Amino acid sequence: MTYHPGEIRAYALDDRYTLETGRVFLTGTQALTRILLDQARRDRAAGLRTRGFVSGYRGSPLGGLDQELWRAGERLAAAGIEFMPAVNEDLAATAVLGSQQVETSPAAQCQGVFAMWYGKGPGLDRAGDALRHGNAYGSSPHGGVLVVAGDDHGCVSSSMPHQSDAAFLTWFMPVLHPADLGEYLAFGEYGYALSRFSGMWVGFKAISETVESGRSVELRPDRRFVIPDFTMPPGGLHYRWPDLPGPQIEERMQAKKEAVFAFAEANPIDRALYGLRDARFGIVTTGKGHLDTMEALRLLGLDEARCRALGIDIYKVGMVWPLPRRAALDFVRGKEEILVIEEKRGIIESQFKEYFYDWPGDKPRRMVGKRDEAMNRLVPWTGELSPRLLVPIIASRLEKLFPGEGFAARAAEITAEPPVALTIPGATRTPYFCSGCPHNTSTRVPEGSQALAGIGCHFMASWMDRNTTSLIQMGGEGVNWAASSKFTGQPHVFQNLGDGTWYHSGSMAIRQAIAAGANITFKILYNDAVAMTGGQPVDGPVSVQAIAHSVRAEGVERIALVSDEPARFHAGDFPAGTTIHAREDLDAVQRALREVRGVSVLIYAQTCATEKRRRRKRGLIEDPPKFAFINELVCEGCGDCSVASNCLSVEPVETEFGRKRRINLSNCNKDFSCLDGFCPSFVTVEGARRRKRAGTGADVAALAATLPPPDLPRLDAPFDLLVTGVGGTGVVTVGALITMAAHLEGLGASVLDFTGFAQKFGPVLSFIRLAPRPEDINQVRIDARAADAVIACDIVVSSSPKASATYSDRTRIVLNRAEMPTG
Repeated sequence: MTYHPGEIRAYALDDRYTLETGRVFLTGTQALTRILLDQARRDRAAGLRTRGFVSGYRGSPLGGLDQELWRAGERLAAAGIEFMPAVNEDLAATAVLGSQQVETSPAAQCQGVFAMWYGKGPGLDRAGDALRHGNAYGSSPHGGVLVVAGDDHGCVSSSMPHQSDAAFLTWFMPVLHPADLGEYLAFGEYGYALSRFSGMWVGFKAISETVESGRSVELRPDRRFVIPDFTMPPGGLHYRWPDLPGPQIEERMQAKKEAVFAFAEANPIDRALYGLRDARFGIVTTGKGHLDTMEALRLLGLDEARCRALGIDIYKVGMVWPLPRRAALDFVRGKEEILVIEEKRGIIESQFKEYFYDWPGDKPRRMVGKRDEAMNRLVPWTGELSPRLLVPIIASRLEKLFPGEGFAARAAEITAEPPVALTIPGATRTPYFCSGCPHNTSTRVPEGSQALAGIGCHFMASWMDRNTTSLIQMGGEGVNWAASSKFTGQPHVFQNLGDGTWYHSGSMAIRQAIAAGANITFKILYNDAVAMTGGQPVDGPVSVQAIAHSVRAEGVERIALVSDEPARFHAGDFPAGTTIHAREDLDAVQRALREVRGVSVLIYAQTCATEKRRRRKRGLIEDPPKFAFINELVCEGCGDCSVASNCLSVEPVETEFGRKRRINLSNCNKDFSCLDGFCPSFVTVEGARRRKRAGTGADVAALAATLPPPDLPRLDAPFDLLVTGVGGTGVVTVGALITMAAHLEGLGASVLDFTGFAQKFGPVLSFIRLAPRPEDINQVRIDARAADAVIACDIVVSSSPKASATYSDRTRIVLNRAEMPTG
């Protein structure tokens, strides 16, 4: 059996933003960027003179959105869209409010400004007061606001799991939950139309599994919205001034909610998939949970035809809150059972129960969700859902209504073999500081001292035997110590604080520690980049000198600067009394600072190693012609160089004389701290250049032309391909190439990259799903025991529990057996 794809279409990367019909390949951040561009295009076509505005603060799963906005900068500018990276999330929300004030300004240069706020879940919490005020004051009639919340349901790259729905609900903000990237575009369009009509800011859930994926998307024509038959209250629903504090704001919020209901009834975003009026069983789903549900139904053999024959319908909710009542109750009315499937808390289920009490004639015979009719737990509200998890839940409910259809037996067959998660002692890719990372040195503390961790790459010191503990929310660093130290008798602590965090909110923590009279040394780690999310610049003018003057203005008397290049700094540029030291003096400096009463500050200045490597490749800074080597014949294998440098480029090597050490020049960032140990085996070479290997000279195109065309297997169902490897070795690139190739062949393709600490030599899993059409792909993550094939770029990552849980006896694996040292 073979599958013969059609011709490869002409395609340019800019098509993701320029095509208005057909199929494009989009990542989550590109889809969010396109939402803005599409709104500008629609407004121009409607004859509106609007502008656009976007502001927020980076953080996984939205860590790369600012980079995509910068890449699309010229296109955004041409569309009249301003991007203002914010210092933090609440100030971004305040800026977005300012964009809605333009329309009422006599000096306005446009008819209105449509705006987007973005931030990860904890940032949404931080911005709560500003978002509450913004939503209460309202959007402008020709503006509108989308509030994009990066929800990390699985706590993959956050300090805790996050679900934004409840926060949105508290602020009376409607919540849209798109299931896939195609719906990003449609829901973005809907959100702006809803915001303009109702005066509400509109929440937009961007969960990690969706926004960090990429997939083929069929572009839909612009929607024509119906203006509801709704009587606006006196003065309308939108931003106005004066609007002084008073009960009229709350009364207007009630009217806004009614306007949301009216808009949703005139322009439904929720839908019944099959529209069966006499269905016996109904499933209510939303977002990613909907895709998990559809895949579970596929595994159970329930396609549309079988569902219609049995009387099973699915209601897909697009607006999680407030749930449009009439359509929702119309769907459930008269059914024998309704199963509500939501990931995390049951926001939809709770609204149904409220509606059933107020409108008792519209109830189904039975509704189950988080618990069944016997009050036993059913659909989990913790963790993440998956098709395999849902299969037995759905089957157990169907078996009661359709006892002769074999659903329980099919579910038992699917789940009979539990996932085998390999756990090999010592075989783990623990994320680690990059080669030459400043934190290799900066996070050390003197013997007898303790450090507290913070948000950023330096948190990895927690698992490096550096007496570093604790974790607090961004901007709270050290304040917990200001309280706990009053009850523990511990005299002093070091608090690590990244320069990006200092600029975001950490400076306030220093102010609080001073006010509390705490004995603490803040180690401000100035690395000249926000390395955790991709090497972005700090969002504003910040320098070592400015930090020093700022903390002195706050009341810090003792300030020390430690750097790998102390000669770059001059005492006259710093507050009086600031001392400047080489990094070799770090231990002595810290011993002195821990004796200082009150708050002291140590600024450790050294550029991020990864960012330095980028700048060298781009010719922005000098690449010193200096290299370190280890003479293996002299090396005794003691490992002192590894202890001195904590550097991954110092690798063990097996020789005929035993285990020695070598410098991996391919990833060496020329920090040279490995030379600090007293070792005669080190050799430095200066004034030289590394030789590049000569190519084979083969004519690859001619060789490829002689190859017979492959006999491709028929693609009747989704094909699941897992690519495993280590961050920085091309795993993400492999996934991007395969999915783009499939996209160009007209197939449906999706990719989800689980990176986390990948750029720190951590594990990378790239989940690739291929299908005949985009709509044939449900969820983007490969489920347990579902991988058809694996490209195993690293044997350690491929043996990890997360990777191996996808394997089964039918999985084919191509394994790279090359060794790479672990951190």
